Order: sequence, then C-alpha cells, then structure tokens
Amino acid sequence: MLDLQKIREDFPILRRRVHGRPLVYFDNAATTQKPRQVIAALADFYENHNANIHRGVHALSDEATQMVEESRRKVAAFIGGSPRECVFTRNATEAINLVAHAWGRKFLGPQDEILLTEMEHHSNLVPWQILAQEKGVRLRFIPVTSEGTLDLEAAPRIITPKVKLVAFTAASNALGTINPVEELIALARANGARTLVDASQWAPHLPIDAGRWGCDFMAFSAHKMLGPTGIGVLYGRAELLEGMDPFLGGGDMIQRVFLERFTPNVLPHKFEAGTPNIADAVAFGAALDYLGQVGLSAIREHELGLVRRALEILGAEPEVALYGPRDPLRRTGVISFNLEGLHPHDVGTSFDLAGIAIRAGHHCCQPLMMRMKVPGTARVSFYLYNTAEEVGLLGPALRKTIAFFGLRRTRPTVVT
Repeated sequence: MLDLQKIREDFPILRRRVHGRPLVYFDNAATTQKPRQVIAALADFYENHNANIHRGVHALSDEATQMVEESRRKVAAFIGGSPRECVFTRNATEAINLVAHAWGRKFLGPQDEILLTEMEHHSNLVPWQILAQEKGVRLRFIPVTSEGTLDLEAAPRIITPKVKLVAFTAASNALGTINPVEELIALARANGARTLVDASQWAPHLPIDAGRWGCDFMAFSAHKMLGPTGIGVLYGRAELLEGMDPFLGGGDMIQRVFLERFTPNVLPHKFEAGTPNIADAVAFGAALDYLGQVGLSAIREHELGLVRRALEILGAEPEVALYGPRDPLRRTGVISFNLEGLHPHDVGTSFDLAGIAIRAGHHCCQPLMMRMKVPGTARVSFYLYNTAEEVGLLGPALRKTIAFFGLRRTRPTVVT
C-alpha cells in the first residue's frame, strides 16, 4: 500500500491552488508531475556537473558522461534490455520516427505492408503514413471492437506474408485499454514480421520485460513516468540497430569522418547525433529510482482502486457516456467519457473552474474518435499521487456541469 501522504509531499506542484481551489491533477496520461527528487537532480546537474559528454577529458565532462551512462543503465534494467540497445531520443514520437526513417526506408518497399491498429496515437500512425506515401508501403489495421479492445479474431486474417512490421500501442492513451502485448508479438513473429511497441502508456504503470516479450523495437517517454520532458527512449534489438543507417548526422554519432565519407559510431551512440539532452537524461535516472522505490505493483494496485471508484461515480450519472473496457483490470488509470449533448471542451473548462485538471479533445487519436463517432472525449487519468478523496470530487463536478448546462437526463450509455 502506498504512503500517499509521504508521496504527495514529494510533489511541490500539488500544493498549488487553481481558481482559488486546491489543484486536483487528473491529466497524467498527457504528462505526470515531477517529484522533488527529479527536480533536485536536474538542478544539481546544472549547478555542479554541467559539461558536454563523451569526448571531453576534463573532470566535469567525465562526471557528466558517467551520469548519463548510469541513467542509460537504469533504463536498460527497467525494461530488461542491454544499455547498448537503449537510444536516448527527445520522446517516444522521435523514437518511432527513427525506426520509420532508419529501418523502414531501408528495408521496406512497394510490396510490403505494415499492420497497425485503429486505436493508435498519431505518433504511431503518421510516421508510417509518410513512409507509405514515399515508399508505396500499404497500411493495414486491426479493428477496435465495440468494447474498446482490439479484435484479436480479425488480426490473424489481416496479417499476411506481406506484413513486415506490426506496430501497436501497448495501452491506449484514449481508452485506457491494455492490449495483449505478448500475444500480438507472438502473432507477428509467427508470420515473420518485426514488431514495434509504443509503451508510452504502459511503462508508467506496468512492468516491462523486453526479453520475454521478444519485441524488436519499443518506444516510451520520460515525462509520462515522473521524468522531465524532452527525453525518451528507443529500445531496439542490437542486430537490428546495427543493420540500420544513422537517423541524423553529426556530432557523437561518428567514429571517423573524412571529406567524402564517415564511419558511424558504435551502439547506441550511432543514433545520438549532436549534443544530447544531458541534464534531462540524468534526471530521468532519478525518476526511475523513485518508481523503483515505490514499486510498479503498488502503483498498479492503487490505480485500480481509483479507477473502480471513478467508474462507479461516472456510471451513476445518466448523462455520462463511458468509453473503453468496463473491467478495471483491462485498463490503465485512464477513463474517457462524454456528457451527452455537451462538447468535451466545455466539460474540461467546467472541471477546471472546480480546480480539477482533466484532458478534453481527440487525444491525438482522430481516427479512433471517428470510429467512435465523437469529436473527442473528456479524459481523467490517475497516477500514484492521486487520492480517493480527489476521485470523489468527480461527482460534484459532474452534477454542477450538468446543472449549469441544463442537460436532459437520459439512460446511462456505454459505447466505444
């Protein structure tokens, strides 16, 4: 069980007031707040260790290099991979684009297909659309069921020998749906396809074992798991990364450069051109330390309690349409809903006036919203510092919104 009082003391922003009310932060799927340990690590680097890394021979450069590489080792341990297979990127979006550019452009052509899902974030959709337009690759999609889960009965019929890559989200940022990662990877491998897992919404909540999963690529961002913005990770199996061309040129991604040619650096530096985001890589290590001390299993248990209570509160209001699996065990701490007859932006604004920060819009999943026949949804998303008392505030905020807009009471609705 989490020591919520102690945890909340670690997050300075939770002492803020918004519109005269204590901040209730339910927008964790977009970005999480940062504990003082992460903030202190960032300040400490700039105050005591700031220097460029790797090729320097002075003390500060050596210290900074060791700190970044220690964070890389922590990332590798967190996902069950090797440090040389963990490339620092700006975010998960850049990590996916790296694979599309450096692997897709080299190995895919007009006869090939990429299998995605209808619930993908734009970051795991648009890079492949660009590749398809450029190389003539065909995109195919695993459908989403009426419950907000992937249609796994359809998947084996869709995947063909032409499919060379299966790229999918491990957990939906819009629906909270937890996807069967190992089953999808096994399906891809049985058909000779490579796999890319967007673990952005999985990594903050559930354990990762890249070796057991058997995935070829994986992407996630630090800022969704207590870390700073501007730093993410691409995991790739070493033999695949070795066979890929560099993504960007210049700086630390080289071993030797001549006027007309160059020799790329060893992994993972081959894909880390220029001066990296040194300070945030160091602070990411502090975030991983914090998560390790609290424990993902304890975080998951805590979130499940919050989700169960939130589903009860939201489901009790006849005006509320809920999206995604009703079983809390099949979702992360994300719940999307709408008030019938009201745009989600109006819901978000009303909640903000009550001091409750939620997300409202299409959540970078416009094709999924079209599938659901809605312009967007209101979304609450929980993390380790949220409390049952905060979740209880959803009821009054809902009723106040319903009363203010004069919504007509209808039957409860569950749709996707």
